[in-house]
Amino acid sequence: MGRAAEMLGVTPAFLRALGTAKLIEPRRSEGGHRRYSRYQLRLAARARELVDQGTALEAACRIIVLEDQLAEALRINAELQQTSLQPSKD
Repeated sequence: MGRAAEMLGVTPAFLRALGTAKLIEPRRSEGGHRRYSRYQLRLAARARELVDQGTALEAACRIIVLEDQLAEALRINAELQQTSLQPSKD
């Protein structure tokens, strides 16, 4: 956790708060240390940006979840459009 916090320029308490808010849920090593994925670190960095801009932590987490859902919906939509543009094999 300390290394992740250092990489992001945040405190370990900030990362714990993101866990409490259910934005990120790190895996645990056998020794009990928190392990963050690259994706979770990107979410934490985005949360830091929003909080630095004055957004409350809970609101920042909700914004990030909505941004993530929108990105996924856009990806699915693009896939479906691509599929519908392909000629049928009849």
